[in-house]
Amino acid sequence: WQRQAESGGLTLDVTGAENFTTIVSIAPSPIADGVLWVGTDDGRLHITRDGGESWSSVEGNLRDVPDNTWIPHIEPSRVDAGGAFIVLDDHRRSNWIPYAFRTDDYGAHWTRIADEDDVWGYALSIAQDPVDQDLLFMGTEFGLWVSTDGGGDWFKWTHGVPTVGVRDLVVHPRDHDLVIGTHGRAAYILDDVSPLRGLDGEVLNERLHLFPVSDALQYRSRQTGASRFPGHGEFRGESRPTGAIITVVVNSDQVPHPDEWTERERQEAARAGGAQVTSGDEAEDGEADGPGTSVVLSVADESGSVIRTWEEEVHLGLNRVSWNLRRDGFKRPDTGQGEGEESDFRPSGIRVLPGSYTLTVTFGDHEESSTFSVLADPRETASPEDRSAKYDALVAAGAVRESVADALSLIYRIRADLKASLEAAERLYPVAEGDEDQDTEEGGAEVGLEEQAREIRRQLREIEERLWVPDDTKGIVYSDDRVWNRLGYAMGSMQSSWDAPTGAQLAYLAEAERAASDVLRDLDDLYVGEVASFRGAVRAAGLMLMPEEDTPVLP
Repeated sequence: WQRQAESGGLTLDVTGAENFTTIVSIAPSPIADGVLWVGTDDGRLHITRDGGESWSSVEGNLRDVPDNTWIPHIEPSRVDAGGAFIVLDDHRRSNWIPYAFRTDDYGAHWTRIADEDDVWGYALSIAQDPVDQDLLFMGTEFGLWVSTDGGGDWFKWTHGVPTVGVRDLVVHPRDHDLVIGTHGRAAYILDDVSPLRGLDGEVLNERLHLFPVSDALQYRSRQTGASRFPGHGEFRGESRPTGAIITVVVNSDQVPHPDEWTERERQEAARAGGAQVTSGDEAEDGEADGPGTSVVLSVADESGSVIRTWEEEVHLGLNRVSWNLRRDGFKRPDTGQGEGEESDFRPSGIRVLPGSYTLTVTFGDHEESSTFSVLADPRETASPEDRSAKYDALVAAGAVRESVADALSLIYRIRADLKASLEAAERLYPVAEGDEDQDTEEGGAEVGLEEQAREIRRQLREIEERLWVPDDTKGIVYSDDRVWNRLGYAMGSMQSSWDAPTGAQLAYLAEAERAASDVLRDLDDLYVGEVASFRGAVRAAGLMLMPEEDTPVLP
C-alpha cells in the first residue's frame, strides 16, 4: 500500500491522498481504563486492553465485509467494557451497502445490526445513548437513523434533519441532546432525546402520555455584536424555543394520522419541518405542523397556584412543545374585539422564579402531570432575595395594571350599553318626523336619555384619555402621562434585569399607582352618579339594560 514508487499506477501521486494505511478512528472506552480501539482506512481494526502495551487485530472476525473497507467510526459500549459498535464505509469502490456491527467480547465475535434492508446509504457514524443501551443513532450518507431495540429495527429520523451525510454523532451526557455533524449542511441539535428511551408501541398508542419533563435552565439573551436590526443581507439562524421541553403522545379518533393527510396538508407539514410540533409557547398562538386538535397545558408553582395556561394544536402520535418559563400575561382591556379579559388563553408575561413547577396536560377527559425544576441562569449575579423582590414588585405592578384594564373594560361596556339603550328607546318610543323638538311623552323620554348619554360619554372620554391613548385618537399624541403607559414604563424598566428593584423604579411605580387611584375614584363617582341616574331613567322607560356591578379598585 505504501510502496507507490515501486507499485506505481497509471499516474504517480506523492501527495499522500491515496497512500492509505492511516488510522482514521480512535475510540477509548468510557468505562474501562486501558481499553482502546482504532480503525484504519485500509480495513484494519485493532484493540488494546492494556493501554497500548499490546494490540490485537480483530477485523478478521467480521463477516460479509469486503477486505480493506474503511472504518470511519467506532463507538465503545457505555455499559460493557468488552462491547463496541463499528461502521464500515466502502463507497470509494462504488459499494453503497451499509455495514454496522456490534461486539460484546472485545471483538472476538461480531453481530451485524444493519444492512441495506434496514437503512439507506453507506454508514458513516454510530452512537449509543448513555442511559438506554438499546437506543442507537446511526448516520449514513442519506441522513439519521434511530433504533430503540439495540439495532433490531431502524427508522429514519426526518424531523428537522435533512437527507444529508451524517458524519458524527454524540449524545450530550448532561443535557441529553443529540448533536449531529453533517457534511456541508451545518450542525444540528436534537433537543432532549430522553423520550426515545424505552419507547415502544404501547406508549405510542396511549390516549395521552406525557413524558417526564426535564429541568429547564433560564437564561437572558443579550444584544449580539452584529447589527441590531439585521436586513435581508445578514443571515441569522432560527433559535431553539427557550424553556421547558414538553413531549406528549396524543391519540384520538378525531385526530388524523399523517397517513391520512391531504396533499396540501403534507406540503404544509413539510414546510414546517416534518411531523413534529416545534413552535411551542414561544409562539403565542401555538402553531402545529399538520391538521389536528388541541391540548390544554397549565403550569402550577410550588404552592399549587396555576400561573400559566395555554393551548397547543397536536397531531396523532408524538408531539413536542415548550413552555418559555413565563407566567400568564396580565389582563388587558376588553374593547369588544375579543382580545381582552374575556379571552380563554392569554399571551405569556413575566419570567417565573427558579423553583419547582408542575406541568399538566389535558386532552378531553385525560390528564397527565410532571414535576420539574426551573434552574437559574448560572451567569447571573442577582441573589434569590433580589430576584424575589423584583418578581413581587412586577406582580404588584401587574395587579394595578389589571385594575386599570378592568376600568377600561367597564368604560367600553358602559358605552355599549348607552348605545343599546338609546337604540331600544328609539324602537320603543319613536319620534315622529318633524316632532324632534316637541316635549311629547314619547319624545321627551328619548331626548332625556340622549342628553344624559351625551354627558356620560364626554366624561368617559376624559377618564379614558387619562388612562391610555384611545384607539381612535388622531395623530401621535403625548402618552407618558397616561396611567397605562406609566405602568408599562415602570414594568419594562424593572424587567430589564433580575436585580432588586431600584428606588427610582419603585418611586415611579408609586406615582403611577397614585395616578391610577385618582382616575378610578373619578370613574367610581361617575358610575354611582350619572350612570346610576341613567340606569334609573332606562328602567323608568321600561328598558332593562345596564346591570349594576362593582367598579374596579386597586389591589
